Amino acid sequence: MNEVVAVDIGGTNARFALARRGRDVQIDLGDPTTLATVEHATFQSAWNEYRAQQNGRVPGAVAIAVAGPVGGEIIRFTNNPWIIRPALIAEKLGADRHTIVNDFEAVAHAVACLPTDQFQHLTGPDQPFAAQGTISVLGPGTGLGVAHLWRSGKADYHVQATEGGHIDFAPLDQIEDAILARLRKRHNRVSVERVVAGPAISDIYQTLAALEGRAIVEEDDVAIWQAGMTGSNGLAAAAVDRFCLSLGSVAGDIALAQGGFAGVAIAGGLGFRLRNQLLKSGFAERFRAKGRFEHLMRSIPVKVVTHPQPGLYGAAAAFFLQHGDG
Repeated sequence: MNEVVAVDIGGTNARFALARRGRDVQIDLGDPTTLATVEHATFQSAWNEYRAQQNGRVPGAVAIAVAGPVGGEIIRFTNNPWIIRPALIAEKLGADRHTIVNDFEAVAHAVACLPTDQFQHLTGPDQPFAAQGTISVLGPGTGLGVAHLWRSGKADYHVQATEGGHIDFAPLDQIEDAILARLRKRHNRVSVERVVAGPAISDIYQTLAALEGRAIVEEDDVAIWQAGMTGSNGLAAAAVDRFCLSLGSVAGDIALAQGGFAGVAIAGGLGFRLRNQLLKSGFAERFRAKGRFEHLMRSIPVKVVTHPQPGLYGAAAAFFLQHGDG
């Protein structure tokens, strides 16, 4: 049994947990420790605090998922001022082995390795993802994360991070035409993450209000999500339903483009919070509505990742894939 410190670093928080892999190949993830990035000037400072909380005893191995591009001599974060110099990890962290992956790449590793009870079925055949083939992974959050993984039918798999959240948005009805028109006033090119990421709910809400001739008070996206998911505001609830429709269309497009016929996984905190709304919405119909390929789309199992820490779990999985148990 091997042990690694898994780290998932976002713009607001850095999460740490000890992870082990047993003989059954499943990963045992310990209770996470969450540290606010604003309270630590550097990653080194946050690491030192976590190590102190562990009484100074941590494994000599670290797996890091970062919210930003990886590679190069310096890794910079998208939404916080920290940097990581991979060449100095051994010296600074005391770790002789490390793995660094993009945060959504880590989520795809989690999808590859999580047991079947960590997924909730949405549509398609109610069966596990296929043991061989490509699985598409997407997650709405601040942006839209997209990746895919390929299984050989054996124990090995390969993850590919992508920038699929930046493909062009294709409206399917008059309401989406209106959403696109609103967005084009600010963006020359409208990508899918302008419509199916968390902040997009504001534009959807404002568009629906304009179509109904309503004068409404400006609300931030967090307030709209809360009102829409609790049903306390009918227009906000309609915006959430519309978001689910568009997410179904995009998920289907991603599966077609990637060949994700072994399965589609919806991940991320927002994806998890939406799981009940997705079941009640037109998500499934939109996912299948691909013309002559509707029969193919019906054959794809689509699920929501329900594990509470897929970033940490996936970072550990990426480490064990790279380094094994030695």
